[in-house]
Amino acid sequence: MRYFIELSYNGKSYHGWQIQPNAISVQEVLEKSLSMVLRKTIQVVGAGRTDAGVHATQIFAHFDVDVEIDQDKIAYKLNALLPKDIAIQRIFRVQDDAHARFHAVKRSYEYKIVINKNAFQYEFTHCVKQALDVGKMNEAAKVLYEYTNFQCFSKVKTDVYTYNCDIYRADWQWRDNTLVFTISADRFLRNMVRAIVGTLLEIGLGRLSIEGLHNIIKSKNRSEAGTSVPGHALYLTEVQYPDTIFYGR
Repeated sequence: MRYFIELSYNGKSYHGWQIQPNAISVQEVLEKSLSMVLRKTIQVVGAGRTDAGVHATQIFAHFDVDVEIDQDKIAYKLNALLPKDIAIQRIFRVQDDAHARFHAVKRSYEYKIVINKNAFQYEFTHCVKQALDVGKMNEAAKVLYEYTNFQCFSKVKTDVYTYNCDIYRADWQWRDNTLVFTISADRFLRNMVRAIVGTLLEIGLGRLSIEGLHNIIKSKNRSEAGTSVPGHALYLTEVQYPDTIFYGR
């Protein structure tokens, strides 16, 4: 039987989602806690591989068990066992072939920027002290809709089968004193969002033109794009699935 876990986490203390040698990850902590609760070795598969320091306000993972479980009870026990920076929202049954990563049809991220130094936000936002032309940054963000190949924003050493992504949304909005970049797509490449934000900031600072962004994307060369912004201000905010994966539908 296959179950999905919906969870959120503060990524500050973790080297990303995925298990890796000599570094603590969210996946490792979740697997150890779930194995203790269910009293058997459990492996989980996540919807995405967030980088070190990146947060998730919504992410899903799946795991398999031989017998039906009390979902609410297991969620309660997990929350009691997990550290404070990982929270379980719910556990629910899905079709046995449902896959947390491959069946996701849309993912959304937010990147948060402040322009004034703030003693209470520095761990969760990126401070840019220079003036930004947000209108020009939004104009540039629309350029992303015109393309599907985003190799220029991907880490060079990656094992993806394609660099194509369909972007559904990309825009900047002020929320109180925070400038938030929201981007949604069917899939994302490694480091893609942070590289896109870094490049759009170059436009907002007047260092890069709209035409220059077109040239960067067409080049398919990571070295042509802007510097990746820090991960601590990036949030995975939503993952969507088709109704067909849910059990009983």
